[in-house]
Amino acid sequence: MAASDPIDAVLLIAFGGPERMEDVRPFLDNVLRGRPVPRERYEDVVHHYELIGGCSPLNALTFAQAAGLRGALAAAGSALPVYVGMRNWSPYIADTLAVMQRDGVRHALGLILAPHRTEASWERYTGAVSDGCAALGAAAPAVAYVGSWFDHPLFIETMVSRTRAALAAAPEAPLVFTAHSIPVAMAGDSPYVRELQVSARLVTAGVGRDDFTLAYQSRSGSPRDPWLEPDVNDVVRALAARGTKAVVVVPIGFVCDHVEVRYDLDIELKGIADELGVRLVRAETANDHPAFARMLADVVLRHAATSSRPA
Repeated sequence: MAASDPIDAVLLIAFGGPERMEDVRPFLDNVLRGRPVPRERYEDVVHHYELIGGCSPLNALTFAQAAGLRGALAAAGSALPVYVGMRNWSPYIADTLAVMQRDGVRHALGLILAPHRTEASWERYTGAVSDGCAALGAAAPAVAYVGSWFDHPLFIETMVSRTRAALAAAPEAPLVFTAHSIPVAMAGDSPYVRELQVSARLVTAGVGRDDFTLAYQSRSGSPRDPWLEPDVNDVVRALAARGTKAVVVVPIGFVCDHVEVRYDLDIELKGIADELGVRLVRAETANDHPAFARMLADVVLRHAATSSRPA
């Protein structure tokens, strides 16, 4: 896409999730794509979905975010259509691109709903878009992408709001920010850790604090391979050993609830905290916060304004 090509649609891109219990195994098979996983681990994850109600809230929340973006764009005088494509579940990215093609979209702006960049949160998604466009041929929409927004003032405002609400329940509790752990080698090839540290520092300052811990969660893969640490479960254990009675956990690395929030934090981590006599308060993710919708609109409109300038 040339810099001067006007944007005529927005494509929100997300991970996807099962919407009913019978979707869970096919969804996990999509995610794994043939990678060997011990059967016990596979069945554990199936059970995690059972414990959170048999489905992921991610899809519904992503569509709520899309609706919020449409509203924020409309409030700014823009009628850009907003489409949603998922990497691992319906509506799949390739299917959404086909709909966009039929609708006459020529130059779309892709917005990946992951604030901190790594191969798992960027290249795998852009690769899925490239594959979908290749399958459609020459008439496929061209897709450009917005830049980083991990430090966007409205993203920070969103998470400050969520963190303040959590701190209201435990004003003196230490702040622990969490994000998905990834292999150390993958982290070394990306700005992931640095961007997480910046986001956490800005949110901490926004709530009037000057100290936080950045932890990681939901690691998978071979136990022989080094992944980012400290694990959030170990952080809570260490705080309990020092006599901490409450902790506020802020899932800064996730923009909406899904199994790794609803199970890994709300069930597994809470169970550990309860056993240790620690009160766990979990801040909400961005979800459908109005400031987050305004942020999405701002990055879209800024890019659209740039792309509409003469080359």
